[in-house]
Amino acid sequence: MSYRLPPLNALRAFEVAARHLSFSKAAEELFVTPAAISHQIKSLEDYLGVQLFRRMNRALALTDGAQACLPKLREGFEALAEAVALVHAQEETGILTVSLTPSFAAKWLIPRLDRFTLEHPEISMRIAASADLLDVRSGGGPRQHTDLGDFRREDIDVAIRFGDGDYPGFHVTKLFSVEATPLCSPRLRDGTPPLHEPADLRQHTLLHDETAYGFDARPQWEIWLEAAGVDGIDANRGPHFNTASLAIEAALDGQGVTLGLPVLALADIRAGRLVMPFALGVPLEFSYWIVCPEHFAQRPKVVAFREWLLSEARQDEALLATLGRGGT
Repeated sequence: MSYRLPPLNALRAFEVAARHLSFSKAAEELFVTPAAISHQIKSLEDYLGVQLFRRMNRALALTDGAQACLPKLREGFEALAEAVALVHAQEETGILTVSLTPSFAAKWLIPRLDRFTLEHPEISMRIAASADLLDVRSGGGPRQHTDLGDFRREDIDVAIRFGDGDYPGFHVTKLFSVEATPLCSPRLRDGTPPLHEPADLRQHTLLHDETAYGFDARPQWEIWLEAAGVDGIDANRGPHFNTASLAIEAALDGQGVTLGLPVLALADIRAGRLVMPFALGVPLEFSYWIVCPEHFAQRPKVVAFREWLLSEARQDEALLATLGRGGT
């Protein structure tokens, strides 16, 4: 069947300009000039014989005809992108690109990555650490969504996200839930003043993880202290860090007590560099998830990595159960 279609570049310029309702922002996304976008839109309007945008004072609006065709056009671009993805090599060998948050990369994946390499020497890893794969909430509003375009632009095969697990259009597997509990160096716990019960935190510096996944999802000293029945402590005092790994490093250095995720600090706990001085842990709203586009999910290298991640997670959960808390 033959198709009589306008130029693809003009259709793409229209889709991007319609999404932003701005020729300037469309130009930024497509790495062209606003004049080039305007020319593409004009040529498309001439081809179709209809007006696509109503040009108002410092604003754009879609015409009824443009609004009606836009959903099908977007579906067409998604279908084209998926068709191209399907022709990519599906072999087990090759480079596996994994995107994850910097703290998870540094504190969880990297210390054990050699085990995956030993099990799968045929797979080369490319690690892309980015805070963009956090589920961000601002001021109690909705979280920001990642779409398939984020994976295509960076050639990502699989991502490990910290969020609520609601990723429409993606293959999603829960890696593990997390909870927050105080972590500190053993010399701080046993020093002067000692750290034997939660009320002793009054005499110690509190370290804060302010990773940008939203105030309602991060570890909060105020919530933990309330659960522990401790009052009279300023829950905001002490240094604040924008990544969990920095807060953990400060705790390792004996600079204070961080309210952290034991699963991220497990290597340091096992080595005796950190301890969990109290038995209380407060579950967090978010969990860690393995996320990839649906059409990537059965690629052998993605399957191998996902199964290895889940195996490592189960081992960690078993180890944390045996370690317990209260001075461990």
